[in-house]
Amino acid sequence: MRIPMYQIDAFADRLFVGNPAAVCVLEQWLGDDLLQAIAAENNLSETAFLVPSGEGYALRWFTPLAEVDLCGHATLAAAFVVFHFLRPESNEVAFATRSGVLRVCREGDWLRMDFPAWPPEACATPDALLRGLGSSPVATFRAPQYYLARYESESAVRALTPDMELLMQLDLMAVIVTAPGTGEADFISRVFAPKVGVREDPVTGSAHSVLTPYWALQLKKTRMRAHQLSRRGGVLDCVLQGDRVEIAGQAKLFFSGEIVLPA
Repeated sequence: MRIPMYQIDAFADRLFVGNPAAVCVLEQWLGDDLLQAIAAENNLSETAFLVPSGEGYALRWFTPLAEVDLCGHATLAAAFVVFHFLRPESNEVAFATRSGVLRVCREGDWLRMDFPAWPPEACATPDALLRGLGSSPVATFRAPQYYLARYESESAVRALTPDMELLMQLDLMAVIVTAPGTGEADFISRVFAPKVGVREDPVTGSAHSVLTPYWALQLKKTRMRAHQLSRRGGVLDCVLQGDRVEIAGQAKLFFSGEIVLPA
């Protein structure tokens, strides 16, 4: 069995930045254990699997350890594969996912995703979060999949050296840390998800389903430029539209090839 696979740098205007994702194009679904094994073998923060469905595709995402309900950068990568290799005549694609139908439009070099908005709700700071981050946030919130810890400054966010073992004790999948931006960025963030095998995610599209409604309220604006401050880094254009969020970025192909599995 040969499975076409592409590795894409998502939220990247050039190679070797942004967040790399693998995209595997299937004719039909394989067993979950095999999908998980492929994702573990790839050892990227996400592997996306596509299967044709109606006029679009069914889409699932796996980290090296688990399937997840929503992933932004691997959705962006999947759309890049559709627009450049599977349906190059198209400028829009619809993905059927665990989080509903997600649409992606091509606007020149930018791909604009339509995601759900997840406004976070204030909560007490869990002890594992406080000790795991090693620095007290100004405020703490929770949303689907994520804790959100707000800090006063970009420098405070950059200085964090989390204890991943403590963060793994949390009941939610991952932790977002954020602060107001400097320069061209309206806000900045970092994301830690050791519970699903991703210590620090390079760029996290789904986290901006939480960050966009939060910062729209704080900054009194609906369109914002976001920077994620990982080692690779990434830039996202975010727009709040009611209960939806538009998250846009660029992407670059790193390689294309095949997975070869026993028959």
